[in-house]
Amino acid sequence: MPEFASAVFPGAAPPGADYFSVFNLPRKLALDTRALEQAFYRQSRAVHPDRFAQASAERQQWSLEQTSLLNDAYRTLRDPIARTEYLLRIEGVTAGGRGETPAQVPPELLAEVFELNMQLDELRAGDGDPQLRTDLEAARVEFEQRLALVDGELARAQDEWDQAVEAGTGAARGASAARMAALLDKRRYMRNLVREVREALGATLGEA
Repeated sequence: MPEFASAVFPGAAPPGADYFSVFNLPRKLALDTRALEQAFYRQSRAVHPDRFAQASAERQQWSLEQTSLLNDAYRTLRDPIARTEYLLRIEGVTAGGRGETPAQVPPELLAEVFELNMQLDELRAGDGDPQLRTDLEAARVEFEQRLALVDGELARAQDEWDQAVEAGTGAARGASAARMAALLDKRRYMRNLVREVREALGATLGEA
């Protein structure tokens, strides 16, 4: 893992820096979050607006911009999913936005999603059949398990990306990026399904 450092002077990010270069990191997904946190606080102290209270208006504005950039970069890179979505975005790979539901149902889920939506509509319409709730609870467990499998696939694709970066293999990077984008869309769709079932059943929501 490379040493976290500034590209201009301690705490400063280079002009036009992406979030990885803000912390002098390669575009890889394996990241030491503890080191990232330490670098964030060190660089934040160096550019904090309080240090420039007596400086020119131009330097004060620069301080605010640097602080905002550091905050955005840290908030994104510390989260594995946000980090992956951001990496794909700056690499020019299209994937759904964070929190959005992809427009298309994954083909392998078409029949199950159709049945699930019918059951949800029945429950929302006031159907008090105990078997309906039992079936929906079973569906929730099933989709949570599938979501965990997708997370495992995503982790493997992330490892493949990092290996391709180290090897400098463009074709492998492209294949890994496309796979991650597809898995993120699938994950997002399934996560929303789980949330819908939990809400319908009156369960306490938690982030999948």
